[in-house]
Amino acid sequence: MPKENVQETLHAKGLDIRIYTSDFQNEYLSLTDIARYRSDEPNDVIKNWMRSRDTLEFLGLWESLHNPGFKPVEFDGFRKQAGLHAFTMSPSKWIAGVGAAGMTVKAGRYGGTYAHSDIAFEFASWVSAEFKLYIIKDYKRLKSDENSRLSLEWNLNREISKLNYRIHTDAIRQNLLPPRLTPAQVSMTYASEADLLNVALFGMTARQWREQNPKRAGNLRDDAGLHQLLVLANLESYNAILIGQGKSQSERLVLLHELALGQLRTLEGMRPGALPGSGGGESEKN
Repeated sequence: MPKENVQETLHAKGLDIRIYTSDFQNEYLSLTDIARYRSDEPNDVIKNWMRSRDTLEFLGLWESLHNPGFKPVEFDGFRKQAGLHAFTMSPSKWIAGVGAAGMTVKAGRYGGTYAHSDIAFEFASWVSAEFKLYIIKDYKRLKSDENSRLSLEWNLNREISKLNYRIHTDAIRQNLLPPRLTPAQVSMTYASEADLLNVALFGMTARQWREQNPKRAGNLRDDAGLHQLLVLANLESYNAILIGQGKSQSERLVLLHELALGQLRTLEGMRPGALPGSGGGESEKN
């Protein structure tokens, strides 16, 4: 799954249910949070649900419809065992066994089992039909409420980021990637360009941020302020232009960093010494 995550929270009958999107199209809800409606041992609730043949049939169908990397042979093995007294199933076992994309397990303080909204609503029905209705009600509120944290301004920057990301990746593919690359090589090139932008804007790579923040969930972009995310979108577009001009990474890093500093000064009115990567403190959060 993509790395960047944007998080929100649903509220249903006194329980908070975390939700995040990694591509601004597919949203994943916390099954762990939903399961707490039934028990203080949410992992056991999820495992019991996954033991059912009906559940596995549903999960397998979802994967076959949405996941090109789904492993049908391995799924058939699970399906044959489902319903037997000794059969056990867990999210990690399911993900590893069939290459599932509809479910993921996140570590850390705010970790847990997450599932695509299609799957999460099915799970909520099994937990409690009444509770599912409360979840759907607040989910719709989250989608329509312009006064929520998904404000008009945030959505505008989200759409800009989506468009610029497509421009950015197309430029990389057309100008940096030689033909006949393996998927792994393509991935490594994208990762390098992502970290180029990270260094230009934040003064560090994703790995350096994780090493400095071992106990924090997410990544350095999750921790960014609104102005930083807007500048990041602009850097993606500018980097695409520089790539098309044949600039080397070292040349682009200098130009991108200068652009980031200038735009952050304009947006936030900050002193040069307080800007990311300039030797000062971190930028203020919005």
